[in-house]
Amino acid sequence: MHATDASATVQPSDQAVVKQVEQWRVDRIKRLTAPDGWLSLIGLEWLHQGANRVGAAADNDIVLKAGPDHLGTVTLAADGAVHFTAATGSGASIDGKPVSDAALVDDMHAGKAGPTTVHFGTASFYAIDRDGRKGLRVKDPQAETRLHFQGIDYFPIDPSWRIVAEWVPFQPVHTLEIGTEIGTIDKVQVPGKAVFHRDGKTFELLPYQEEPGGELFFVIADRTSGKETYGAARFLYAALPGGGLTRPGSVVLDFNRAYNPPCAFTPYATCPLAPPENRLGIAVTAGEKKYAGGH
Repeated sequence: MHATDASATVQPSDQAVVKQVEQWRVDRIKRLTAPDGWLSLIGLEWLHQGANRVGAAADNDIVLKAGPDHLGTVTLAADGAVHFTAATGSGASIDGKPVSDAALVDDMHAGKAGPTTVHFGTASFYAIDRDGRKGLRVKDPQAETRLHFQGIDYFPIDPSWRIVAEWVPFQPVHTLEIGTEIGTIDKVQVPGKAVFHRDGKTFELLPYQEEPGGELFFVIADRTSGKETYGAARFLYAALPGGGLTRPGSVVLDFNRAYNPPCAFTPYATCPLAPPENRLGIAVTAGEKKYAGGH
């Protein structure tokens, strides 16, 4: 269908849009401030091949910000396998069980079960894989970033920024390269593009899906980036084309739900950067602003 047809899709009332965004904000803050949410990060430690001694004492290869002086050893094998052996008396547990050693399945290979997690005191870590590079993501609900969270600033909710865009599927899907905060390049599959109009101009955005059949995920920047909003990117999710709409071939982009990536709150995240294709030549004055307590 044509882009003009997309705008003919039945829109909820302005009042309903405001109410939905307000509830979305409540849920967003709840996830962000959860005990294991992004604000609980206290470390991102890259592993070298062989034995990596971990603990709070300075004589470890990896010095943690929490836990016992000598927690144990994380071994990275040449084939990428990661194994943890707890030090005697460390009090460490693995996936809630008091075992002294185990293979650590990282976040990219764990599936729905989630990565193998080592707990010690109030803190924990699990292995992550970023483009073949293995590291430890360390969390603690007592993190300063969580205990002293300053809340989020927003642009006023503006129903006009809830835009019904035309969805143009790609056959076959396109490949998009997206850089990250840690310098890696991710190649993602783009199933199509969202085309919308604003201020008499036409814009396009390319999403990818973080999991098969999942929502469309947009990593975007605009003329507020680095000024009113976080410089690297903001994130936006959208339901699959036709979801909840009266016409197929449309996708709802509610920029009131554009939000800061984890990297806006912590230096220990590995966020994607907005690709050139998703840098809009317009000021998107909707969604989350820069975090006041940003690092």
